[in-house]
Amino acid sequence: MDWDIVIGLEVHVQLNTETKAFCSCKVNYGDSPNTHVCPVCLAYPGALPVLNIELVNSAVKLGLATNCSIRPHSTFARKNYFYPDLPKGYQISQFDDPICYEGYVDIEVDGKEKRIGVTRIHMEEDAGKSMHSESGTLVDLNRCGTPLLEIVSEPDMSSPQEAYAYLTTLKQIVRYTEVSNCNMEEGSMRCDANISIKPKGQIELGTRTELKNMNSFRNVERALIYEAKRQQEVLEAGGSIRQQTLLWDEQNGKTKSMRSKENSHDYRYFPEPDLSPVFVDEAWIETMRQTLPELPAERTQRFIDSFSFNVKDASILTSEKEIADYFEATLNYFNNPKLVLNWVRNEVLRILVDTGKNISESPVSPEALAELLVILDKKEITAQTAKAVIDNMASSGKSAAAIIEEKGLKQISDSSALETMIDKIISNNDVLVKRYKDGDTKLLGFFIGQVMKVSKGQADQAVARDIIIKKLG
Repeated sequence: MDWDIVIGLEVHVQLNTETKAFCSCKVNYGDSPNTHVCPVCLAYPGALPVLNIELVNSAVKLGLATNCSIRPHSTFARKNYFYPDLPKGYQISQFDDPICYEGYVDIEVDGKEKRIGVTRIHMEEDAGKSMHSESGTLVDLNRCGTPLLEIVSEPDMSSPQEAYAYLTTLKQIVRYTEVSNCNMEEGSMRCDANISIKPKGQIELGTRTELKNMNSFRNVERALIYEAKRQQEVLEAGGSIRQQTLLWDEQNGKTKSMRSKENSHDYRYFPEPDLSPVFVDEAWIETMRQTLPELPAERTQRFIDSFSFNVKDASILTSEKEIADYFEATLNYFNNPKLVLNWVRNEVLRILVDTGKNISESPVSPEALAELLVILDKKEITAQTAKAVIDNMASSGKSAAAIIEEKGLKQISDSSALETMIDKIISNNDVLVKRYKDGDTKLLGFFIGQVMKVSKGQADQAVARDIIIKKLG
């Protein structure tokens, strides 16, 4: 039997605010446990929450970036559940009237575009963090009360690959708006995935399971592939799918049961009595709209139109806002888009991978890269030499000009100097010279290679080529 896969994702992003959602405690990842807490986030009796306005601003901003409608009147609710890292015994969230609703995100998979609906984006607070060991469980409440946005998609994804593309695109949008750094290692972006299958063409949805606690997009994709196959095997064997929450066992590559799946009534939602409704007027929305940056899809298209890049190259540059910013900053000093693209894509990104840094920490600044490319463009050094120079720049922090001067790396274009090298190479390769003269002209590449080897990559290849052809007839 053929099956349709139905996937919907719930994504939590932790916001880049200085303080928590409903109190003035600092938000600092990695600080000593339980050092950023107060009576509000510890749920002391009589301590009342006060809304952080930046939580609302971030929600409106991300809602606009994902084509959502912004609700002029929204309210907070209490989501009740009991866990050691939730002191109040409930989470302040939104339920019936989320601040953002009915948006969409466009994705591309295998060259085909698809629109994924965004059901809602709502504001809420994070829980604390439980750390389990054989000796017991410790609780760090620094994270408790950290502002979150939950982005809930429509069940519009029909393959794990589409889910991966959606997450990648959503992360780009969130990072471009700068409301979150989306660092999955720090828990700044977390994803729960709902998946069901149904006979192909059937309208009624199957029973879904929810996958939780996945720490990378690739693990989301792998877990969904496994779970779709598991559900198919169960149904084809005559069994039924039980609605439950599953964990992804990365080490063994399979899902395992965590608990039965909750429905909304299990949380006993009711209006939060200690917070007023949130009113967002058109002037406020317009102010947030004006703060929106150029988003990834828009920037990609501009790079294609302005610089005649293909979609792949433009998408590499715009995959992260900081990479696109670096590229355009380099253009401010050296206006040769194609050459800058090649060096950012092939050399700068390689250095970042090798050094384990991100683009904002690049050891080669845009201005320093531009200086190197100006020297290369003037043919004062060869491309091979320039690659050695940029590695030296990254490790030493010195300028391109200083390294070239210090190591004597300027390109050799002087004909007499190159003729001396070439004469010696020709005299040492009588057999190959004869083969070349007998018609094996492919050996020209060998002779040019020997010149580059002898000159340590500094010879002007074009000049050397002309001299070799002239001397070999």
